[in-house]
Amino acid sequence: MIKRLVFSLIFCGLTAATFHSCTFSYIKGEDDKPNNPEQKSISKNTIDNSSPNFVIIFADDMGYGDVASFGNPNIRTPHLDRMGIEGQKWTQFYSADPVCTPSRAGLLTGRYPIRNGMTSKDRAVLFPDSDGGLPQSEITIAELLKQKDYATACIGKWHLGHLPQHLPTTQGFDYYFGIPYSNDMDAKPGQAHYHDDSKDDPAFYPEISTYHVPLLENTTVIERPADQTNITKRYTEKAVEFITQNKDKPFFLYLPHSMPHIPLFAGDDFYGKSKRGHYGDVIEEIDWSVGKVMKTLEELDIEDNTLVIFTSDNGPWLLFKTHGGSAGPLKDGKGTHFEGGQRVPTFFWGPGIVKPKVVTEVGSTMDIMSTIASLAGLKIPNDRKMDSQDLSEVLTGTGHSPRTEFYYWGYGELAGVRSGNYKLVVKERKPLLYWNKVEMERPKLFDLETDVSEKYDLYDLMPEKVKELQAMLDAHLEDTEDSLPDNLASRIQK
Repeated sequence: MIKRLVFSLIFCGLTAATFHSCTFSYIKGEDDKPNNPEQKSISKNTIDNSSPNFVIIFADDMGYGDVASFGNPNIRTPHLDRMGIEGQKWTQFYSADPVCTPSRAGLLTGRYPIRNGMTSKDRAVLFPDSDGGLPQSEITIAELLKQKDYATACIGKWHLGHLPQHLPTTQGFDYYFGIPYSNDMDAKPGQAHYHDDSKDDPAFYPEISTYHVPLLENTTVIERPADQTNITKRYTEKAVEFITQNKDKPFFLYLPHSMPHIPLFAGDDFYGKSKRGHYGDVIEEIDWSVGKVMKTLEELDIEDNTLVIFTSDNGPWLLFKTHGGSAGPLKDGKGTHFEGGQRVPTFFWGPGIVKPKVVTEVGSTMDIMSTIASLAGLKIPNDRKMDSQDLSEVLTGTGHSPRTEFYYWGYGELAGVRSGNYKLVVKERKPLLYWNKVEMERPKLFDLETDVSEKYDLYDLMPEKVKELQAMLDAHLEDTEDSLPDNLASRIQK
């Protein structure tokens, strides 16, 4: 305890000085356009001595209500709950997008996915027949940290391009181990859809062979179909191995789990154990994985110099009933622009960095880049439009979140905006079949402080607030007119 207190005081002092003195910057090349960069060009000037380790654990389709400390009565999540008690639990934290591929692009680049062409009106995400991916001109958190010689690894679901030119090893990661896209893709032709088999059976367990997804190590397929019954365990083992190998140097571990995205698979130690059925088994195994990471850091005596972040890529996939998660008090789920689609359970843990508290201020996965940059003594790119805000002062207990607004993007369209407590929704999608639009007669206005479930439309009562938020939407649309072209729509030519 004394060691942690002393370290915290020293760390806060160092970082306070660092924030004002670091001079890392990104310089665009001669041919680069200010807001539409063609290539990465990084200039390193000076280095400070602040190099904490970073771990991002990213669940797939995990809902706001899927954690015990967020209100779930049946799913046991002691390690996530511990993160919230010893660190920070954020109750108003948003994913950059309500579906897989765009949300990952937003997290790793600190930009709304529209800016880098990673959201599309034609295809919601990347598929095995897609030939696109995250543009090489984009700068990821891994590439940012490479300027201070961090060891970097991505272990888990990538979903930002599965072709060799788009894999993690081309985007700043030294090592990759995982399934390169969603675990339900490459389904065997002629098989019944998972929904048909699982909709009335909470314990339904699919066959491994139904999903011909590859497991990659770096750029090599080492198993196909991937044995998903132990994939969470194997991701965890690889994560522990990476941390252990790099305990004496700064490292960045990105651990995006393949689940609880369907198909659901759980290891022998977890299958059939949760009161919440098979979905609960999967969440409890992910929670175990979180605990293994925390335990490893403590055994290596590096927990005080490590920041661990846990969050989800979007809300729960409600179509799959008991095989999908819960948004708790929030409206709708994955694929929608109501709170259940993008407000996600989030924890920050780091005994020597994070001051424990429940944070009710607004944050986003896009803010993780700027936060990590500040703690590491770096600056985010300055040759392109960035949407990342620095949350480090909230983590250290020295300030408030700078994020006062959030724009709800999806399917290449701007669907809404939150400013303060008020949210204006201008595009709506069906809560289960979210790829279908709902025709709206007019926008809807909600006060998220008094109406977190978005039940009471204030549109007619607050015309001036509607006008204010609509003006923000118009200005933001204009600000994104120079975005990169759609990188999701094109397919591999046969």
